Amino acid sequence: MAFDEIMEEIGIEQYLKPKGYKPLGRSGYCRVNMLKTILFGFMDTGYAALRELEDRCKVNLRYMYLMDYETPRYHCFGDFINEELTDSIEEIFRAVMNHICEKEHVDMQHLYIDGSKFEANANKYTWVWRKGTEKARYRLYVKITKLLSEMNEDLLGMGVHIETNTEYSPDCLMEISERYLSLTGLDQSRFVYGRGHHKTQEQRHYEMLNLYTVKLSEYVEKLLICGPERNSYSKTDHDATFMRAKRDYMCNDQLLPAYNVQIGVADEYIAVVDVMQYRSDMDCFIPLMEKFKELYGFYPKYPVADAGYGSFNNYIYCQQHGMEKFMKFPMYEKETKDVQYHNNPFRAINFKTDADGNLICPNDRRMIFSHRRAVKGNHYGRQDEIYVCEDCNGCPYAEQCKKTDKNRTVCLNQELTSMHEEVLNNLESIHGALLRMNRSIQAEGTFGILKYDRRYKRVVRRGLDSVRLELNLVSIGHNIYKYFNKHYKLRKAA
Repeated sequence: MAFDEIMEEIGIEQYLKPKGYKPLGRSGYCRVNMLKTILFGFMDTGYAALRELEDRCKVNLRYMYLMDYETPRYHCFGDFINEELTDSIEEIFRAVMNHICEKEHVDMQHLYIDGSKFEANANKYTWVWRKGTEKARYRLYVKITKLLSEMNEDLLGMGVHIETNTEYSPDCLMEISERYLSLTGLDQSRFVYGRGHHKTQEQRHYEMLNLYTVKLSEYVEKLLICGPERNSYSKTDHDATFMRAKRDYMCNDQLLPAYNVQIGVADEYIAVVDVMQYRSDMDCFIPLMEKFKELYGFYPKYPVADAGYGSFNNYIYCQQHGMEKFMKFPMYEKETKDVQYHNNPFRAINFKTDADGNLICPNDRRMIFSHRRAVKGNHYGRQDEIYVCEDCNGCPYAEQCKKTDKNRTVCLNQELTSMHEEVLNNLESIHGALLRMNRSIQAEGTFGILKYDRRYKRVVRRGLDSVRLELNLVSIGHNIYKYFNKHYKLRKAA
């Protein structure tokens, strides 16, 4: 049996935590059998629910054999996964993949990359938006400043003045509240509430300041959870980000809490898998390649990806680590299939140059260099060059060339343009055409198997680390499933 062969040859027991204590009471279940049963469940059905594992151990002979006819409860499987596999799941994934590579001679130099949004196990209407929180916080700052100005009027006769500012922190407001309480001599035990009671002005100010402090602490906590790189999160799963998913079952183009799952496929096997919080695939390429390097000790020679990954950052990263550029850029399809767009004389890239290297527009006017503009979010100091036409007055091509009454302005980056030409040459070659065809079959086909053949369309666990654990288990199951199918077909053919 292919599953037993893999488990025995990788020595699956070495990835369990050593028992450093003698358990009290009845002895637990065999941990090696538990691990084999869990991995076999993910190989068998794509995703193995804990209650399904419990039922299969009672009625399915294969699971009964693996568990030695013991029947653990579902919470035993859950505790085992959380306690034993959280730290060692990536080592198990690497050991299984290394065994398959050795047996099948998997080509790890050609890596086919793709990403997909998997809906999180979170409620749909639980969003928290970073920009909305920041706006509400600044509105609260204005209210706090107004309140402190009113409190200064109460303290005017005491010769004390509370400094106001444009921004505040909860600790600062708590300190002001304590000082105000001591200066005014308020006794909280004598505060009055309810209908028929009249609050003093000092009590109203003190209670309002405490209310603002609590609200400001709430805004600060939300911004800390969201972090600088995300625009949203879900209240029921803080690590989930609201993204636009293809599976819009509500049919209202609504954002859903999701994770961006990235995989790298080599010869139909998932060689690397990672879970990201980025909405765009461009930001996921470098972390995925770093994880590949961490697993196998080298970078793939030919990383092949679609137009969602082609960016200046990723191309420079490939140059620095000896990888060929086989990722499409966003305008690749239009560049290669739309002849009118490719040969458009009003595109800046098609402008002629004179003997001095100046750009010349279709009306034979010079484009004068204006300035360089730094690109936001670029890690390698990319700067675009801005050129302005010397004079567009009376130009017969004005309606075709520009949309405003001002002189034509173009933005160019010669380094990025040369990279696009290199990518075009790579992808339009025979080797590139074969890689593009294989990427659509292998990377997108793998997601098709996971989502539609094996019915895994939504993550079950909550939290980034737990979701990574789940995806690693699903990937291990997929790889063993592929390995078993190939061996079964060979035996059947023989």
